[in-house]
Amino acid sequence: MTTHEFYMKRCIELAKNGLGTTYPNPLVGSVIVHENKIIGEGWHKKAGEPHAEVHAVNSVKDKSLLKEATIYVSLEPCSHFGKTPPCCDLIIANEIPNVVIGTVDPFAKVAGNGIKKLIESGKNVTVGILEDECNELNKRFFTFHQKQRPYIILKWAETADGFIAPISKEEKSPIWITNQYSRQLVHKWRTEEQAILVGTTTVLDDNPKLDARDFSGNNPIRIVLDKSGKISENYHVKNNLQKTIFITESENYTSTENCIFENAIFDTNLISSICTLLYKSNIQSVIIEGGSKTLQSFINLNLWDEARIFKGKTIFQNGITAPIISGNPVASFDIIDDELKIFKNYD
Repeated sequence: MTTHEFYMKRCIELAKNGLGTTYPNPLVGSVIVHENKIIGEGWHKKAGEPHAEVHAVNSVKDKSLLKEATIYVSLEPCSHFGKTPPCCDLIIANEIPNVVIGTVDPFAKVAGNGIKKLIESGKNVTVGILEDECNELNKRFFTFHQKQRPYIILKWAETADGFIAPISKEEKSPIWITNQYSRQLVHKWRTEEQAILVGTTTVLDDNPKLDARDFSGNNPIRIVLDKSGKISENYHVKNNLQKTIFITESENYTSTENCIFENAIFDTNLISSICTLLYKSNIQSVIIEGGSKTLQSFINLNLWDEARIFKGKTIFQNGITAPIISGNPVASFDIIDDELKIFKNYD
């Protein structure tokens, strides 16, 4: 590992502290190095608050060292005025001579302009250090801006014999296939992603809350498909405790602050329409949690980026068949007696 890679790795580690709290902004970490010693570091914590470079500069006790230092940042410094001033101007004003950047920012208002501004000001700029890792760090942000849709994560749990749910059940509550540790991990994921989507049948059968009650963090925006208004006020998704978007064909609804109704035609273009709607709603990532028909619809259209599939030890013998996904997992983990497989879509 080179010196540049060592410090960039630290930038990535710092940036991950902001997962789930920086939307719609990207994850960014920064360190400042003087004579092979880190003298300042920081990460972006929340949209509207100071960026990683600002925190890093502010953490330096002896500012005179900045004139001989190198600043590392996982994503190209911004060059435009948003809710905060440009980070390029901060670097230039503090006369930091060397700038090492992980990857270029695809956001239209940046997109190389920050690098250009730094070079024109006489800075020694290096770009592309641990570029793949830095791109992976902001896979949500990049997908949103490059593909005009959210980063889509498919998630389901299936029994040892390949079923996602029983054919019928007496109570409107989930029948757990996985153990409590797997379920807590799912709630952690919910704090990291911006939204979670389910179909009508999942709500009617399980009455899920779709929150992150088993892990500390933000609740996701709930996205609920409800073509003909079958979901009554008695279901948890209409409790107004977190923002919920209902996608429906009906126009007989009035939106409120936490209960928003969006119209879509439930035809063969529905999945694409959902992606467009979420993009317009500035949602960068979404977990698709069910049911089997909804999940398979995204798979069949190749509109997914990642799949996280749990296999429990439970056996149903019959039931609703789990979705079918091709390819080999990129990773596999044991969670006590559950198995978690991770798939990536590189198309």
